[in-house]
Amino acid sequence: MAETDKDDLISILEDDDPDAEIPGILPLMPVRDVVVFTDMVLPLFVGREKSVRAVQEAVAKEGFLFLATQMDPAIENPGTDEIFNTGTISRVLRMLKLPDGSVKILVQGFAKAKIVNYTSRRSVYRVKFERMVEPAVDKISLKTEALMRNVREHCEKILVLRGEMSGDVITVLQSIEEPGKLADLVASNLRLNIEDSQQLLEIVDPKKRLKKVNDLLAKEVQLSTMQAKIQAEVKEEMSRSQRDYFLREQVRAINKELGEADDSLLELEDYKKKIKRARMPKDADKEAAKQLKRLEQMHPESAESTVVRTYLDWLVDMPWSRSSKDVIDIKKAQQILDKNHHGLDNVKKRILEYLSIRKLNPKSKGPILCFVGPPGVGKTSLGQAIARALHRKFVRISLGGIRDEAEIRGHRRTYIGALPGRILQGLKQCQTNNPVFMMDEIDKLGADFRGDPSAALLEALDPEQNSAFSDHFLNLPFDLSRVMFILTANTTDTIPSALLDRMEVINLAGYTQEEKAAIAFKHLLPRQIKEKGLKARTLTISTGAMEQIIWEYTAEAGLRNLEREIGTICRKAARQIAENRQKKFQVTRLNLHKYLGVAKFIPEMDQEQSQIGLATGLAWTQAGGEVLYVEASLIGGKGELIVTGQLGEVMQESARAALTYTRANMARFGAKKQSFDDLDIHIHVPAGAIPKDGPSAGIAMATALISALSGRAVRNDVAMTGEVTLRGRVLPIGGLKEKALGALRGGIRKVIYPAKNRKDLAEIPTKIKRRLEFIPVVSMEEVLEVALLKKGK
Repeated sequence: MAETDKDDLISILEDDDPDAEIPGILPLMPVRDVVVFTDMVLPLFVGREKSVRAVQEAVAKEGFLFLATQMDPAIENPGTDEIFNTGTISRVLRMLKLPDGSVKILVQGFAKAKIVNYTSRRSVYRVKFERMVEPAVDKISLKTEALMRNVREHCEKILVLRGEMSGDVITVLQSIEEPGKLADLVASNLRLNIEDSQQLLEIVDPKKRLKKVNDLLAKEVQLSTMQAKIQAEVKEEMSRSQRDYFLREQVRAINKELGEADDSLLELEDYKKKIKRARMPKDADKEAAKQLKRLEQMHPESAESTVVRTYLDWLVDMPWSRSSKDVIDIKKAQQILDKNHHGLDNVKKRILEYLSIRKLNPKSKGPILCFVGPPGVGKTSLGQAIARALHRKFVRISLGGIRDEAEIRGHRRTYIGALPGRILQGLKQCQTNNPVFMMDEIDKLGADFRGDPSAALLEALDPEQNSAFSDHFLNLPFDLSRVMFILTANTTDTIPSALLDRMEVINLAGYTQEEKAAIAFKHLLPRQIKEKGLKARTLTISTGAMEQIIWEYTAEAGLRNLEREIGTICRKAARQIAENRQKKFQVTRLNLHKYLGVAKFIPEMDQEQSQIGLATGLAWTQAGGEVLYVEASLIGGKGELIVTGQLGEVMQESARAALTYTRANMARFGAKKQSFDDLDIHIHVPAGAIPKDGPSAGIAMATALISALSGRAVRNDVAMTGEVTLRGRVLPIGGLKEKALGALRGGIRKVIYPAKNRKDLAEIPTKIKRRLEFIPVVSMEEVLEVALLKKGK
């Protein structure tokens, strides 16, 4: 309560005229963020047009104005239902017109009143009201006197805690002897919310109102006491910090006189030496010097100094100028690749070509290689072999499931616990600026409200831009042009096209049975024997047993499950050796089931005999090529097509195209028109729990359908891949090498493929071509001629 306010209150109490005549209808002005009490004097700025007109109408007459508080202060033009019914009849004491059309008025609360109804709502709110007459207090009881004294004491406590105590205020409080007026005076100067103030205004009985004010004052005393305590603690802490600072400065001066250095000076000198050794670029060196100067001026234990120290630690630890010296020997590199990887000739040729270019032109900007293939074909180990061939450090990070852009670009230093992105973290870890940097699972990046990591990778993986890669944490350009980035993926379908455009894709299709057996004997078996604590002569696996493991216990393009099965054999052998039951083990076809149990896969289970309505297709999945069986059956119905097996939209369209082709050419296949009108056709692809989609099953569906209609069986040793058109043309497909490997695993002998894919045969190893007969076709007639048996066979 300001001192000037008390002077105004005294004059009001002296000049109050309770017998003044008030009109029966008054203009109403809604007020925001304040409740006007009786005898309260306050200035108001009036800017709303309706409120300005209400003030002008009041001034033009007797000067009386009805003030009521609006329920929501955010509403610019409140309706009658958004204004409290209880308000205060007030008198406008002064009015000042302002240049912008608004007015400033000084009002005095005169009497409480309740709105009976609104007589006008358009240009000005006018209300008919009923005055709220307080019951007179003839004699103040002992209880009321004690309550009034308690209210005065609470007010004095609050003023003392706030530092606003003065003799005039005490005089005003002591001079009021009516409970109602004391309650209104205190309530008008308390920092109450609108709801509490309105409740006080609506209480007519002065004793009840004083009791309510006393309760609110008691709460305010507790809040003010706590606030004063907090302020005192903060002041004490600041005083202690200042005292500690002066003492430290004195200790520093004493140490300087004695020729001894303190810890903070040693730290600063250490940073200076590290900055010099780091040999940073000009911009980074300038920023490091700036941050070091800031640290020197800070209190050693302040929160900001910790942030600066962390930033300086990252700056001096980054390999700005540290690099591995390339020792490129092409013949030795080929030996390293051949030693660690069997097969993959095309991949090795491309890697050796890259190394040759690096040897002839060390400053050349090499491509970003992306190894695409099924799990377990050796993508990560190829990257490690390249690092060994170049004598470089190897760094690997996994991008699978990353959804935050900050994982790539880093967090800004304003956040608590901020760090650079994964790329700069990897470079700091290896301490060179030219490692072989492998990013696994690039096809499994995500994106959400925190940003798109794949977009952040565009700059890092672009040879034209990554010489000045900017991380949010360092906020300085870092040269990534010397880093050899290698990415891995299972498929390119989910990689954004802009990111894929920056990479050179190298496909790793998988391994044949002979390659798997060779790798198992050369790498997997010795590694598992060593890991399980066995000796080479302790365990042997025959060639026949190894082939049986590959065929009957694994069904994959890679080698992971094969290594697990070999590990299972070694594990069981290790137990028997540990129990002193047996010392040597020889695994053959005859005793293989004792170690691995019954066979998990029987490739030729569905190929025992040729069947009507069952065709064998080939699919290309993330796990490599697989055999896909397509069944077609005819049932009584109305000529509808039923497609099941959790097929995607592309395969469902292939089924409809195959049906249309069959209906258009049914006379050629020996089927009558009535067959379609009276039969429903059901096409099913087994393994219904697995979603399937892709554009390469069209001719298999058409073959199964024509087989069911014509009664001719489909050859059991033939698999096919290709899309069919309504005219019966066979369209080209992708992944022929992967599908050929899948056909071999499925026991297939002949593969029907689109003639336009002849160029892809060059990528298929000669060993596979010898074991499979590849039959190119242009139309469905050629497919049916090879795939269908004649009736009676």
